[in-house]
Amino acid sequence: MVERALIAPPRRGWRTLPAALRIGILYVAARAVTTGFLILAAALAGPGSRFGQDATIGSFLLGWDAQWYWLIAVGGYPTELPLTETGEVSENQWAFMPVYPYLARIVGLPFEALAWTGAPAWGVGAVVVSIVAGYLACLVLYRMLRMRIDVPAATWAALFFAAGPMAALFHVGYAESLFLLWLFLSLWLVQRRQFGWLYILIPLMGFTRPGVLAFALFLGMYGIWRWICRRRDALPARQIVHIVALGLLAVVVGFSWQVLAGMATGRADAYLATELAWRRTAVSGDGFVPFGGFVEGTALWFGRIWHVGEVTGYVVLAASVLAVAALLLFEPHLKRLGVETRLWVASYLVYLLAVFFPQSSIFRLLVPVSPVWGAIALPRSTAYRVSVLAVCLVGQWWWIYNMYALGNTAYWTIP
Repeated sequence: MVERALIAPPRRGWRTLPAALRIGILYVAARAVTTGFLILAAALAGPGSRFGQDATIGSFLLGWDAQWYWLIAVGGYPTELPLTETGEVSENQWAFMPVYPYLARIVGLPFEALAWTGAPAWGVGAVVVSIVAGYLACLVLYRMLRMRIDVPAATWAALFFAAGPMAALFHVGYAESLFLLWLFLSLWLVQRRQFGWLYILIPLMGFTRPGVLAFALFLGMYGIWRWICRRRDALPARQIVHIVALGLLAVVVGFSWQVLAGMATGRADAYLATELAWRRTAVSGDGFVPFGGFVEGTALWFGRIWHVGEVTGYVVLAASVLAVAALLLFEPHLKRLGVETRLWVASYLVYLLAVFFPQSSIFRLLVPVSPVWGAIALPRSTAYRVSVLAVCLVGQWWWIYNMYALGNTAYWTIP
């Protein structure tokens, strides 16, 4: 028996494959499904769609906000803010950060020779960056979750992420994939208590898309938690210095774009005025007030659109905040993910409440809480996990159909 065991060939199978290969296979399969959905949506696009009846998958990939990134890549940022007929700042490039468009431009340079195909070189580079960064984000998410949960659960969580309702973001010319890569790397390093690379990752996050102020809040909460637990979990002075310095760096990076926009345009409020231009069609309020966007949005949705009453909306909003807080504090599957993940989710949701105006983009903006897929994947039932995957795919098609096949510009159907 012993001799047979010694000479028996090594076991082969799915679980024996390297993690990078397993996640890669799942990611490629998910991208194939999403591509099919996009092709079908292009075939279903009608005259009411912003993409027209002759829509193609290429027009989808480089549509919506990808056009703003294209303008940045080829022309940079305006030094004079565009104004509406009433003298208010209109939508412009300052709402979008520079890392993604310029990286896409660099990656697209080798594809200049493909101009004869009708695909702009920058567009090819943008799609390549999104797809590659998406795979790497899936892999890092898997590594993050493996520190807390077993291999099957972490693998299913990565699959849910790769095939989730927002999976089209891994294809289109948006900065989300790249931001998620920097974010997951940063959270993983905090879990491992290896802080050095964060001095590079935080600026990369901050200049890829908005959200680094949420990471500053996360670092502050993480530092408080480590201080409270220092008797049972040692907190060396070196780590205190890193946590404080990185938190300050995240704050500086988070506000630096406003300063740069102001210096370039001569208007101190250039960035905030640009951001507010996108919500002007929905609300008439002027200026930015923290948490004001959600208050105004709740009144709009529950009062003027759904006609169920503003007070009802405020009650629902408050109840939702309390419910999420209770889940993060007490739900056993979420607790399995570790305090770092829960603190990040709480920090990011507070950030959204503080700065965002709720409309259909909320689904896209919730993607940074994707580590929660680890908790969703924990129940061991295969039937349950397959059902979750099916719901993910249904949600993905629903989002693609509404945002691209229908694709009008109403504020409740904007990706």
